[in-house]
Amino acid sequence: MSSGLYSMQTQDFDKTLDLSKVKPYGDTINDGKVQLSFTLPVPSGAEAVEAAKQLLKQMGFENPQVVFYRELTPGFTFFNCYGSTVHTVNYSDIHVPKVESQVMSMEETDRFIRENIGRPLVVIGASTGTDAHTVGIDAIMNMKGYAGHYGLERYEMIEAHNLGSQVPNEEFVAKAIELKADALLVSQIVTQKDVHIKNMVELVELLEAEGIRDKVILICGGPRITHELAQELGYDAGFGMNAYADDVASFIAQEFVRRNKKVNNYQK
Repeated sequence: MSSGLYSMQTQDFDKTLDLSKVKPYGDTINDGKVQLSFTLPVPSGAEAVEAAKQLLKQMGFENPQVVFYRELTPGFTFFNCYGSTVHTVNYSDIHVPKVESQVMSMEETDRFIRENIGRPLVVIGASTGTDAHTVGIDAIMNMKGYAGHYGLERYEMIEAHNLGSQVPNEEFVAKAIELKADALLVSQIVTQKDVHIKNMVELVELLEAEGIRDKVILICGGPRITHELAQELGYDAGFGMNAYADDVASFIAQEFVRRNKKVNNYQK
């Protein structure tokens, strides 16, 4: 047994990838290697390291290793650890609800709106409630966008209004009525104690009270937002990590056309 991160013993396990029994990957298929970090409310020292190892064993990890630890403040120690898990997950059985739309480029979206709608779509975005973070909504709304993806302000066929952060839901709804918004974007970064859930539900209730919920495309986004959660809370779509303005704009344009086709078919 080595004193380092990995065991020098012969690794006698199946190295064939089976999507019905997926394990974490370190440097060999099915080695089960996992890196994790955590803080324990104990003083830094040998006892703290042993406590971390025992915790890893309790969590089901084999060959637990503490590779780094440091006292954050008296009585609290931070750890970086490695271990091997014996558990697997059936990847083949996983089905996650996703936003149903074809992602288009900015130019393609502008052309789609011009040809199928004939006017710019009015989109209002904000970090609502007490959330003071703007990085998420700015990445989607601001002209420069994020990571090479231009924001909605740069689209020729989208009239984008970024209201910023800490916007009360009442003010957000009032602005939607004033500007006759086609779509509303809500960014929620702060999620401690599920404060975002209460805020998002409140917005839906306000829109329903004003009689405009069905008249707007309602979208939420944030690092802990999923499409499934968004739909459960009464939103039309939810965008989480690795989503860009392209994804949002494409959905808004295509959803607007889908809704109007349904209305036209019903009226016929």
